[in-house]
Amino acid sequence: MPARTQRHSPLAERMRPRRLDDFVGQQHLVGEGKFLRQLIEGNAIPSLIFWGPPGSGKTTLATILAHAVSAHFVFFSAVLSGVREIRQIVEQAKELQGRSTQPTILFVDEIHRFNKGQQDAFLPHVESGLLTLIGATTENPSFEIIAPLLSRCQVLLLDPLQPEDIAQVIRRALADEADGLGQDCLAIEEEAVLLLAAAADGDCRRALNYLETAAKLTLDARRAEASEASRTITEACVRETLQQKTLRYDAAGEEHYNLISALHKSLRDSDPDAAMYWLARMLAGGEDPLYLARRMIRFATEDIGNADPQALRVAIDCRDAYHMLGSPEGDLALIQAAAYLATAPKSNALYAGFAKVRADIQRTGSLPVPLHLRNAPTALMKGFGYGRGYQYAHDDRDALVVQEHLPPELAGAVYYEPTNRGYEAVIKDRLTKWKQILKQRAQHHARTKDGE
Repeated sequence: MPARTQRHSPLAERMRPRRLDDFVGQQHLVGEGKFLRQLIEGNAIPSLIFWGPPGSGKTTLATILAHAVSAHFVFFSAVLSGVREIRQIVEQAKELQGRSTQPTILFVDEIHRFNKGQQDAFLPHVESGLLTLIGATTENPSFEIIAPLLSRCQVLLLDPLQPEDIAQVIRRALADEADGLGQDCLAIEEEAVLLLAAAADGDCRRALNYLETAAKLTLDARRAEASEASRTITEACVRETLQQKTLRYDAAGEEHYNLISALHKSLRDSDPDAAMYWLARMLAGGEDPLYLARRMIRFATEDIGNADPQALRVAIDCRDAYHMLGSPEGDLALIQAAAYLATAPKSNALYAGFAKVRADIQRTGSLPVPLHLRNAPTALMKGFGYGRGYQYAHDDRDALVVQEHLPPELAGAVYYEPTNRGYEAVIKDRLTKWKQILKQRAQHHARTKDGE
């Protein structure tokens, strides 16, 4: 069992659970009959990667596992250490293995910060069993951990803690006289507990940091006023502590991709409320507003297209408005564009058509332009047949001519198939009528030619 943490340590560190039964949350991993509990009961820990947001219990679970199987536990920070330190740990593990059967568990915090070469240094020792590796990361292991190392570890996903879990931790910290705030004999209003639990945003460490600050403010007030009422942590005190909530977001990491995916899908599914929410979440998390404007410009062409040609103009105007105004005035232009795009008729006909075009180009290569479509500015070019047989559309009363505009190998190919949604319905009706007129004229030309 690890030694008690010193009283001067942060509350979050002092309250770190030492047994699995004291751990709060992540019941899909630590509940009765679940994976981590079975590992402890079987007294065998494989190499693991804990993937989850800050304050979800990654370090705590690794510590509990190591002590549950009486392993030599080595804490290693990828921020502060490098390959030289890894070599020292390997030598210590070999020495320990020679003296006893006690295994070495190497816990690497923020393992995603190691580059490929540094991660390679773990491979032979994990493979041989000298080291049991437990890595902790807030980033997607699929992108941040090298494949050979990932194949030797089991990835466990940790969720943000629920508000009721965090509320339980807060109450426990206030009651705990050995490691918590129990010696201060503080009470807390229920509204204050709920506010702290919500403000923590799934991060237990953040909640305990807030609680520690709120307790200090309350104790300072009690000493100043010498009143019994100041023994209670109030909702007002918590609001003073919080000041401004910091949202869980990483503009270059996993959460960035999750939120932009949610925004794009909300726009595509015509849900303006969700689109406005996810866009505002990204702004609150510190995302570059011009990045969001660029994504909406792309969305206007990919998912709306000619169903509402005005959508592209709105998205570009949104970018220009933000560029001119900046935050916070320009933020509303982004919200306006998101609401417009979400409520516009949708079509991916241009996106799908472009994909077909690229596939045909890849398949057929550089097909020559038909001679009748080529300009003939010189006599030599005319002599080679450039421009011969070309029909000028404006000479026809309907500006329609029976003439192939694709290379012969692709004659008749259809790439753009407009939908029945929004303005594309008008385009579809127009194209259908034009095709009927051209078909009739082609048939007439064929009968006339046969008659000759």
